[in-house]
Amino acid sequence: MSFPQVDSLKGLEDHVETKVTVAVVGGGPGGASVACHLANAGVDVLVLEKAEYPREKVCGDGLTPAAVREILAMGINPRLEDGWMFNRGLTVIGGGHEIFLPWTNSVDLPEYGMARQRTELDLRLILQAVSAGARLRTGANVLGVLTDDDGRVTGVEVQARRDGRIAGRYQVHAEYVVDCGGVAARVATGYGIEKRPDRPIAVAARAYFRSPRGDEDWMESHLELWSGKRNASELLPGYGWVFPLGNGLVNVGLGSVSSTAQATKINYRQVFKTWVDNLPEEWGISSETQVGQMRSAALPMAINRKPIYRRGLVLVGDAAGLVSPFNGEGISSALTSGRIAAEQIIQALGRRDSRAAHAAMNLYTQRVLDEYGSYYNLGRIFVKLIENPRIMHFCTKYGLDKPHLMIWVHKLLSDGFAREGGDVYDRIIQLMCRLAPRG
Repeated sequence: MSFPQVDSLKGLEDHVETKVTVAVVGGGPGGASVACHLANAGVDVLVLEKAEYPREKVCGDGLTPAAVREILAMGINPRLEDGWMFNRGLTVIGGGHEIFLPWTNSVDLPEYGMARQRTELDLRLILQAVSAGARLRTGANVLGVLTDDDGRVTGVEVQARRDGRIAGRYQVHAEYVVDCGGVAARVATGYGIEKRPDRPIAVAARAYFRSPRGDEDWMESHLELWSGKRNASELLPGYGWVFPLGNGLVNVGLGSVSSTAQATKINYRQVFKTWVDNLPEEWGISSETQVGQMRSAALPMAINRKPIYRRGLVLVGDAAGLVSPFNGEGISSALTSGRIAAEQIIQALGRRDSRAAHAAMNLYTQRVLDEYGSYYNLGRIFVKLIENPRIMHFCTKYGLDKPHLMIWVHKLLSDGFAREGGDVYDRIIQLMCRLAPRG
C-alpha cells in the first residue's frame, strides 16, 4: 500500500491562499467518505489533516455490515489478502450465558462484518479518496473558519506543520467547509456550534494484544463489566469487547457510558487492567502479550451538536456526535453521513441561486435525522437503563437465552435493521422508531 501524494506548499509563507470548492477538515473515515464521493462527481475537494499517515486512533476497529456497505459504496473491494479481516457476527457474553449472534440478512446490508486497525483503515480510505481525485494536505492544523460580512463560512485558516515545527499559515477559501475533525469539533466549536449537555457520552479504552485466537471470525462482546473476577466483584456501568484483527492480533477494550455529557468517574487504567486480567485464559491476554499502550477517548453520542449544517459549514461523523448510544460504534455513521453530505453538496452546487442551494443543504440535516434521529433517541433510553449495571445484569441473565428476543436485540443494538421492508424484527424496530421523537 503506497502513501498518497500530498498536495504541498513549497516555500510556504504566511497569507498564502488556496481556493477550492470544498474544504474537508479531518482525514478519518468521515472525511475520506465525503472527499471520495465529491471527487467521484468531479468536485474540487481538499482534505486538511493535521497528522501524518499512518496515525493511531482510539477505536474498537470493528466494522459492522452498515460500515461495510459504505466501504463498498466508496468503490473499495475488500479482500482478505489486502488486509481485511472478515467476521460472521458477535459472541455475546453476560448473565451466565454465551450465545452466538451472526450478522443477519438484511435487504440493504451485506451479511458479514469486518475488522481492521485504524492505522490501516484510515490510510486505505484516504487512498481511495485521493485516487478518485481528492487533494490531501497533511500537517494542516485548522485554526478556525473564515466568514464573509454576513457570517457565512467561506473557508478556513490553517497552520502548517512540517517535521513537528510550525511552517507558516495559509488560508483555504471554499464554497463549503466540512468539519470531520472528530470529538473536539474545533471548527464547529469555533463557529459557535456547541455540544448539547443532554446527550450521552461514553469513554472507551483499548489496547492491542497478541492472541492465539487473533484469527477467529467471531467478535466477542461482554455485556457486563466487572471490576474484578466475574460474578464475584462489583458491576460497573459499561461493556467490553475482544475483536480479532488477524495475524494473531486482537483489539481489547471497554467502554463506560453516561446518559448526559458528564462522563462517568472511573479509573479506566485500573479497571482496564483488572478486567483484562480476568478475561478467559484461552485468549492468552496478559501484560506480556500487550502490544503498545492502552489509550482512551471520548465518544460523543446521539447527535450531540446542532445544527449539523449552518451557513456553509457541514458537520460529519463524531464532529456531529454521530456515535450510536447502543454500542458506541461511529465508523458506519461517519461514512454514511459523509456520503450524504457529499450528495447534498453536489446538489447545492448545481442550484442557480443561494436560496435553492441553502434548501439543498438543509436537506442534509433532514436526511441524517431520518437515518439516525429516532433510532438514536431510542438509544438514549437504552443508555439510561444500562447506566444502572444491575438492570443490565438482569436483562442479560433473563434475556440472552431467548433466541428470538436476541435476534431482535442484535438488530437493534448493531444498527442492523432495514429502514423499509424486511422481516418481522425489522418492522418492530421501524415501528419503535416511528413512535420515538426524531429531533
